[in-house]
Amino acid sequence: MRTALVVIDMINTYEHEDAEQLLPSVRDALPGMLHVLDRARTKGSDVEVIYVNDNFGRWRSNHDELLRTALDGPHSDLVEPLRPDDDSLFVVKARHSIFYETPLEYLLGQHGIGRIVLCGQVTEQCVLYSALDAHIRHLDVTVPRDAVAHIHADLADAALRMMERNMGADVTDSTAEGLFG
Repeated sequence: MRTALVVIDMINTYEHEDAEQLLPSVRDALPGMLHVLDRARTKGSDVEVIYVNDNFGRWRSNHDELLRTALDGPHSDLVEPLRPDDDSLFVVKARHSIFYETPLEYLLGQHGIGRIVLCGQVTEQCVLYSALDAHIRHLDVTVPRDAVAHIHADLADAALRMMERNMGADVTDSTAEGLFG
């Protein structure tokens, strides 16, 4: 069974309603995200790196446009370090879950991936809904708690407990042994 690191919604301009509440948590989680991303990339072809990103209602957008817009924005310092490399895959989503109306399930099947590691934002929204959707698809889920960002700390803590207890997710840290098998 192969593993994929899924980076959720990190190509972002932070021009949305909850951005001011989210930004401090993103800054705190960025080192964990970078550590997880670096670990995945050093595994080479053993771990697929997949970015799944909101299109922010821009229905004519694509990977290059989303990235360019975020890098030109006021918080490019949070985007640049996590920028997709040439080997990363990219899926555009419209709503909270990485699976909702996206080809991700098909892509994971094509690559023989049965386990996903989730990092990114927002813990109590997109990460939680994605973990649930992965669980109902019988995928193994790991969430490094120091590599996800939240808007509301109390809801994020509850979301991580729900993922662990109700969905059987492995909630761990970015430095955990065996994160990628």
